Amino acid sequence: MEIIEEIHEQARKRLARLGYVNIALRMGNGTLGWPDHAPYDRIMVTAAPDLIPPALLQQLKPGGRMVIPTGIPDQQQLLLVQKNAQGRIATREILPVRFSELEQPAAAAGRG
Repeated sequence: MEIIEEIHEQARKRLARLGYVNIALRMGNGTLGWPDHAPYDRIMVTAAPDLIPPALLQQLKPGGRMVIPTGIPDQQQLLLVQKNAQGRIATREILPVRFSELEQPAAAAGRG
């Protein structure tokens, strides 16, 4: 999932050149995840929202793990998020980080 078209296209070409055929790519906002292919065993997020997006938690399979940077720009933490078999979420801080901010969907960006 990539929101910037040029980066998306570079990734598509690189993966094709390397012979990877079992990877699905999508242009879009990662805040919303990709519900059409959920649930996921693993999710890796490479841009930081202030809080973990609920859509990503919903799309994580029971027993799944997600690595995500979260927090305001000067106080971000890389988190390991685990969902147990009953659907309960546990998080563990791994280390302080500094990632670009995850863009909010247009509908949510205008809210207070």
